[in-house]
Amino acid sequence: MPPVIGFAVRRLLRGLVTLWFAASVTFLLLRLLPGDPALAVASPNMTPESRQILLQQYGLDEPLFVQYGKYLWQLLHGNLGISFTQQVPVTTVLMDRLPWTLLLAVSSLLVTMAVGIPLGVLAATHPRGLLDRLVQVSGVVGQSLFIPSVGIFLLFTLGLQLHWLPIGGAYSPGVYGSAWYGDVALHLILPCLSLVLVQIGTYVLTLRATLIEALGEDYCALATAKGLPNRKVVWKHGLRNALLPTTTLVGLQLGFVVGGAVLTETVFAYPGIGRGIYEAVTQLDFPVLQGAFVLLAATVVIANILTDLAYGLLDPRVRTS
Repeated sequence: MPPVIGFAVRRLLRGLVTLWFAASVTFLLLRLLPGDPALAVASPNMTPESRQILLQQYGLDEPLFVQYGKYLWQLLHGNLGISFTQQVPVTTVLMDRLPWTLLLAVSSLLVTMAVGIPLGVLAATHPRGLLDRLVQVSGVVGQSLFIPSVGIFLLFTLGLQLHWLPIGGAYSPGVYGSAWYGDVALHLILPCLSLVLVQIGTYVLTLRATLIEALGEDYCALATAKGLPNRKVVWKHGLRNALLPTTTLVGLQLGFVVGGAVLTETVFAYPGIGRGIYEAVTQLDFPVLQGAFVLLAATVVIANILTDLAYGLLDPRVRTS
């Protein structure tokens, strides 16, 4: 088997084990939550017979290990159950919300990389300069920020006080055609900006440190001695190796982005999966909660597998280790 294929198969198997573990922990933790999920499907005014029939319909009257076995079996067949409160398949509920969460997470990640990489390169190539000091201070401050606090601050200043941007939702009612896309973009700015401000410091500081180290290596000194322009030495030789830790960081930070999106969507009433999780918690809608957590875990696992594969392509030593 070629090393690349073997490397990909090993990462895929590890990803499946991780996903099973995440699904099992999610199932058990939800059963430990305070509150009776039967209250979400059975009315207190029901007769005991009607209540028992309804609980049997959702399998809530069975022992825990039986529920767990059925949950895994249905999960293997792509069945996430029926929402207690909406009475529709959980996959339908999640598929309606997933595009908004992906739009928020991907756009914030792209903006972070588009701004963070040039800032990290400028700081590394001008060490101890004014820009470098500003980048370091801003990076440390950004890492210490709490997402809901940033979101509420932006919502209050740019939304409520200055009226520059919409303060909630993903689009305005009654807007159609090409204007709808512009309206969606306007509603995306504040939630996206909240995530970017909190996560960009980690990328900038990591890239700055690794690029300074790379530029001090012998191969960069040799490239400079050969007469290559400084711009080519930095962007072609130094940055390629400096991006390896940053590539790993992207995969690790995706979990943070997903978790951050949950908080951000709650602050801005953004109709993504994060907002759906908040609503499902308040309603004890276990099937939606289980499905949402499994879907988010699968997203993070897939992103980490892709990151590892990209890392393996950039560094051949990873494929053979």
